[in-house]
Amino acid sequence: MAGTESGNGEAAPRTARGLLAVATALDTATRPLRRRRGLSGADIFRHWPEIVGARLATESAPQRLTRGQEGAGGTLHLRVTGPLALELQHLSPQVIERINSFFGYRTVARLAFHHGPPTAAKPRPKPEAAPDPLAAAALAVRLDGVSDPELRAALGRLGEGVLARARKRDDA
Repeated sequence: MAGTESGNGEAAPRTARGLLAVATALDTATRPLRRRRGLSGADIFRHWPEIVGARLATESAPQRLTRGQEGAGGTLHLRVTGPLALELQHLSPQVIERINSFFGYRTVARLAFHHGPPTAAKPRPKPEAAPDPLAAAALAVRLDGVSDPELRAALGRLGEGVLARARKRDDA
């Protein structure tokens, strides 16, 4: 790793102990994949909600950017939901202007739409609700009669699982 270079031909930044920064190694490792997909940088994926706004970002997602002649002004392929495709077609000049102003140069000259649900991040699971203190106390009373500590602990975990499942069922 001593001779590792970043993508622009410069020496990769290293930490005080001489280790290679993970971000640099990741950028170097994923560069061929990103180029094959048509983007030399992943910024358009990361910043899509900032570029087009939250409402459009929930119903559209960039798929790839095909390069235009001489590397400028390519075609951005977007996956969009059916109803939004017509609206985006009419908003194309504004969307292209926002993308190009975000990057500071003519990245996109035209948009191509592909119907289908955009691939979105999975929703985060809801945090589990606090256990009902009365049910937990009743479980503890029932477990008092068990003399084996390992069996008591296993039955306690089982009881907590049953109570959590009951809470989920009640919430739904």
